[in-house]
Amino acid sequence: MTKYYYQKVDKKKRKKIFRVLGFLIFTIGFFLVLYIFYPLISWQIYFAPYYAQATFRTPIPKTTVVDPTLIGGLISQAGNVISGIDYTNAQNWFPNYNPQDANRKGFQVPSYIISIPKLGIKDAVVSTIDYDLAKHLIQYPTTAIPPEKGTAVIFGHSTLPQLFNPKDYKTIFATAYKLKEQDSIYITVNKITFLYKVFNISVVDPEDTSVFTQDYNNSYLTLVTCTPPGTVWKRLIIKSRLERI
Repeated sequence: MTKYYYQKVDKKKRKKIFRVLGFLIFTIGFFLVLYIFYPLISWQIYFAPYYAQATFRTPIPKTTVVDPTLIGGLISQAGNVISGIDYTNAQNWFPNYNPQDANRKGFQVPSYIISIPKLGIKDAVVSTIDYDLAKHLIQYPTTAIPPEKGTAVIFGHSTLPQLFNPKDYKTIFATAYKLKEQDSIYITVNKITFLYKVFNISVVDPEDTSVFTQDYNNSYLTLVTCTPPGTVWKRLIIKSRLERI
């Protein structure tokens, strides 16, 4: 006759296993939710305090920062990231902007230097001959070379502020939101240094191409990066004006 043996399962041990599995599932879910919503949270943590303290000639509307109806639109725009758009290519930042005369040969210099003391950025390279934001900052074609009259538009990558490294071009503008009116930006072209002072800060949609508008009554410099931190949903626009040579 065949004998069968039954092993009694320890109920306490089984409950302990279920508790551990439950905790692991909860932890994984928590971090997934945090990963998805952290950019929105960081907007409030990092941006709102600085914008609240600053005085802007073109203020950022309060609804742009805290309006709940904006969240749906932001999440929709985030789909571009999932689709695999390469944001190390500056041409992808403003999809509706297609300059007809974007001939790189027209530029007078292949590159120049920018320093922003407030951000700890020293002697960063600005290229005028390509669109590779992983290697340097980019001046967009058809925009004026400093210190010529017109508006030089410079693109730079950003990420979460805690990952900022002034020597890494993929994080170089991560703390650009700290700039305020009258902060200094130094541009060195052909070994001559020019001082620009910030006078306007705003946030626009990627469809807003007014950033490329040229104003020839002075020499202007516009810095462009993505915002909120860690997303490509909006564009942070920092405008400055030539002060002296």
